[in-house]
Amino acid sequence: MATADALMLRTPPPFRRDAMVHAWLVVKALSDAGDAVWTIAVAWTAVQIASPAVAGLIVAAGTLPRAVILLIGGAVADRVDPRRMMLLFNGIRVVVLASTAVWILTIEPTVAVLLIATIAFGVCDAFYEPAAGTIPRQLVRPADLPAYSALSQTFSRLGTMAGAAVGGFLVAWSGMPGSATADAVTFTVVIAFIAIWLRPRFALPRSSPEATVMQDVASGFRHLAGDSATRTLVLALSGLNLAVGPALAIGLALQATAHGWGAAAVGRFEALVGGGAMVGALIVVRWRPRHEAIGGFWALVVQGGGIALIGVGTPWAVGAGCLLIGLTAGFASVLLGATFAATIAPAFLGRMSSITRLGDDCLMPLTMAAFGALAAVLPLWAPFALYGGALMLLMVLPLRNPRLRAIELRSSAGPA
Repeated sequence: MATADALMLRTPPPFRRDAMVHAWLVVKALSDAGDAVWTIAVAWTAVQIASPAVAGLIVAAGTLPRAVILLIGGAVADRVDPRRMMLLFNGIRVVVLASTAVWILTIEPTVAVLLIATIAFGVCDAFYEPAAGTIPRQLVRPADLPAYSALSQTFSRLGTMAGAAVGGFLVAWSGMPGSATADAVTFTVVIAFIAIWLRPRFALPRSSPEATVMQDVASGFRHLAGDSATRTLVLALSGLNLAVGPALAIGLALQATAHGWGAAAVGRFEALVGGGAMVGALIVVRWRPRHEAIGGFWALVVQGGGIALIGVGTPWAVGAGCLLIGLTAGFASVLLGATFAATIAPAFLGRMSSITRLGDDCLMPLTMAAFGALAAVLPLWAPFALYGGALMLLMVLPLRNPRLRAIELRSSAGPA
């Protein structure tokens, strides 16, 4: 764990008056809106030109290459300037989007074109996301990271919701070319902002150029094995979505089908999750616990109860469970994301970011399938209770770690 700030290059202004950071969060939200438009366009186009099974393959095609390359992307993010990585891979995304739009304007959309586009995006994500994960630590003081994370998540969710709302109309009006062009414009804005305005205030240490990328990957795992607090934090963050993801993605649809509520009910329940998450994130702006990590992990214990509550199966119970999941997700993700950014050793920040993302990419398909299998052979409430209880038990590990319990971002970057 890091005990001190990285080398300060520029003195940041107070967070409430930090125009550069506020503008960056707005630009990120604009990009999230564009991504939502693109996701809807890919899914809609895939359904129109292919069978449901092939359409599902197209939508998920970016996950496998991202999982394969993610560790390398994290190592590279700890070796080179993260801003340059973000500029490069956003530029590649623009090229992919523009090429896709031109192809579909001149020739009919094909499965091959959509697969190539989604795989290319997955590869870009594998390099872009670990680099972007180091940016908050380079922009604001550790004490300001919870406020940064809260505003970032709030703006991001608003952007995604707006993009999803616009995406359906845009794909109906202009098809895949229009949607791809809209997303390309948002990435172009991001590129311009990073190149012109975004400037780090804190320099992070870089890996030795004498080591190879694979040696850096190996050293990241050695660091993970040798630091108990880092290991507990990374493992806990890697599993955060493995319980709630299947409960929302599969469980809500199963409950709505079993009780005849219809697809509209699923949308309303999802809206409760999204709205609750925004409120939970904003709560951190006004109030946050003294020990941020412990507050975040206790919120996830409560989230386990929300998952189990969905299994009760009445509309009010499901709605209350969804709202509780949203509130705790927004609250916990802000606190734990800030704790991660502030306390992971700066030299390993990219690699640890990639490992936490790898957990979702590799294990989420398995937990989704397991939830469905349990629902097929047990009463419908059972998988909700099992997954909610598993999340509560998982939180025992970080809550008992003395170094995580001691973290207090207001006074320091983390424990020694």
